Amino acid sequence: MAKRKTKYVCQECGYETPKWMGKCPSCHNWNTFVEEMEASSSTRHTFQVQSGTKSKPEKITAIQSEEEPRVTTKMPEFNRVLGGGIVPGSLVLIGGDPGIGKSTLLLQVSSQLARKQMNVLYISGEESARQTKLRADRLGVTSDNLYVLAETNLLDISNQIEQLNPSFVVIDSIQTIYREEVTSAPGSVSQVRECTSELMRIAKSKGIPIFIVGHVTKEGSIAGPRLLEHMVDAVLYFEGERHHTFRILRGVKNRFGSTNEMGIFEMKEEGLREVNNPSEIFLEERSQGAAGSTVVASMEGSRPVLVEIQALISPTSFGNPRRMATGIDHNRVPLLMAVLEKRVGLMLQNQDAYVKVAGGVKLDEPAIDLAVAVSIASSFRDQVSRPDDVLIGEVGLTGEVRRVARIDQRVQEAAKLGFQRAIIPAKNLDGWTTPNNIEIIGVNTVQEALKVTLGGN
Repeated sequence: MAKRKTKYVCQECGYETPKWMGKCPSCHNWNTFVEEMEASSSTRHTFQVQSGTKSKPEKITAIQSEEEPRVTTKMPEFNRVLGGGIVPGSLVLIGGDPGIGKSTLLLQVSSQLARKQMNVLYISGEESARQTKLRADRLGVTSDNLYVLAETNLLDISNQIEQLNPSFVVIDSIQTIYREEVTSAPGSVSQVRECTSELMRIAKSKGIPIFIVGHVTKEGSIAGPRLLEHMVDAVLYFEGERHHTFRILRGVKNRFGSTNEMGIFEMKEEGLREVNNPSEIFLEERSQGAAGSTVVASMEGSRPVLVEIQALISPTSFGNPRRMATGIDHNRVPLLMAVLEKRVGLMLQNQDAYVKVAGGVKLDEPAIDLAVAVSIASSFRDQVSRPDDVLIGEVGLTGEVRRVARIDQRVQEAAKLGFQRAIIPAKNLDGWTTPNNIEIIGVNTVQEALKVTLGGN
């Protein structure tokens, strides 16, 4: 059998070379070459729909729109991130740091589906069947409908799927699977892409949902080509600190549901357990009477989550003050400090600033601006804000507080947790029904918000 030729292509300019090079001679960028296979007519796959007949163009008005049937698990948080459940024939990629709990999560999901009298095939490329059994015993996973296969050859995996015809397949992980026709090592760009392409064909042709586990790089992205994320139907990231028990399952791509949904779990000795009220968990260790602490109601997909924002402002010992942020965009801190200095008159140019979102949550929406600004001012003035205040609003460069979306859901979540006041943009006061057990205060500028929360001018 003739070997399939490989080439190296620069991901910046498209320059091709038969050998790997550290620096591209065309665009002069470093470490941009990836290995790719030269396509041949004998190895190309022709994609067809499940019936095996060639598709024809149809009028969009004549196409019947139907709700995608979904298979639900006993984890509402997992179902939420997927958009309501598992869609048959979908290919889902789950990424996360080593040891974060990806295999634990999928083994628990497999067990729940197996208890519904569905045949589940768990393919482990990194562990033996006995090692998988040890984890299953620790998690209390016992079902005759759950099959474990320790295999890395894609051809053997395809044959086993053909014989068993399971209702659900897990590949752990895609970096260990290889095709014999591809000469590169398992985990290489060519192997990952070709194996994912074959798994996608199996999922679409047989209507079997397949979950594949992907390793992440030091930068936090899925290892392998970016094309891998474009090929699958959904991309989920399993995040969290290894030294903390909380884990966050975040959807960044979903063809069958909303993106940016978030599910929160807690790692126990017997496995992952859902956190039904994440706001209460994030606020349970909040210090009372500490300057620089505020609470913000942030939207994570369709769910409002209340988290604590902490700020520490101290005089600098160097010529250039430090600006550090954890859990939010680091560029947002100097921007808001410039607004406070110019519009409010706080002398922050000789102060070190450290801002953190407590609990390990990452917030990226502009509605947290007001809470961050009040936290910085509170720490700088050493004045404590009321512990029963929640702040919501986007801050503009002129110091105005701008309206945000879904204000009713944010305020209702704050009222449910016992907060007494909600400081929101004045433009958000109309058009919705306010809860009776919380006071709503509208502000137009940052100065007004500081006067309300800290009592300053």
